[in-house]
Amino acid sequence: MPSGASITFLDTPGHAAFSAMRARGAAVTDIVVLVVAADDGVMPQTIEAMSHAKVANVPIVVAINKCDKPGANPERVKLQLASEGLMLEEMGGDVQVSAIQKTGLDDLEEALLLQSELMELKARVDGPAQAYVVEARLDKGRGALATAIVKAGTLLCGQHVVVGAEWGRIRAIRDTLGKSTDKARPAMPVEIEGLKGLPMAGDDVVVVESEERARMLSAGRKKKMEKDRIIRIGEERIETVDPSEDMPKTVEMPIIVKGDVQGTVQAVTGALKTLNSPQVFVHVVHVGVGPISQSDVDLAQACGACIVGFNVSPVNSVSLAASRASVQ
Repeated sequence: MPSGASITFLDTPGHAAFSAMRARGAAVTDIVVLVVAADDGVMPQTIEAMSHAKVANVPIVVAINKCDKPGANPERVKLQLASEGLMLEEMGGDVQVSAIQKTGLDDLEEALLLQSELMELKARVDGPAQAYVVEARLDKGRGALATAIVKAGTLLCGQHVVVGAEWGRIRAIRDTLGKSTDKARPAMPVEIEGLKGLPMAGDDVVVVESEERARMLSAGRKKKMEKDRIIRIGEERIETVDPSEDMPKTVEMPIIVKGDVQGTVQAVTGALKTLNSPQVFVHVVHVGVGPISQSDVDLAQACGACIVGFNVSPVNSVSLAASRASVQ
């Protein structure tokens, strides 16, 4: 920006299925920009996003978008927000913008910088980094890649890190333009390369002193995750079946979920689990990031599962194998 300041924006989808992603966004940000369409007004996802911001104790700046449309009514939006308990004067204020015509964006930038000055936002630069995984994906040539935002300290190439239940030695750090850099400072979004496995969106990045320590932490966390997963499956089965009711036998529906990135995989998995009922138990047998592969088809054939893909598709040979195996 002309002032020399920089703002990192973390965009989260507005669809109802991406509630967990919005909650993570509110937890990692310093200021929440709540985008509300001037023609549609306040939606259920808007109210949910406000709740996430309040829980995280993060100030809100409201950006009323689509003000150029014929049916736009910014004043109605303000009244709706006030009725939901969001008093704009007490929070970060509101800005009227048009993404198509690119009007009001300077006012939004000014409102965010003013809010940051009032909050006196500062972060520790020296010492080990504290970072947060925003998204994770698999790359054919580079392996597991984690997009992270540094909250404090400095992340350096060559450091050993534990990210959730995964570990690795940072082989490369790339900025938002894909350029390699040797370190990442606070509020800097970067892509980390060198992890042994794919972490989950929302995991913390912890810098450790040695490979041995990283392996030990990772192994302990994996054991705990597996134990929690088994307990959770058992609880879901108990909740689904109510023995006090004279109901037909519950039909189990095994499903394999594949997606382009971790965030969407989690969202799709969560949406599928909401379909559980006394008649149907949705059993997600496997989740993964990347294209649908032959091993997914083999697993689906073995357990009678169907495969759900989000923003991914199988290659022709895998599609033919699925057809021959009668896998949906």
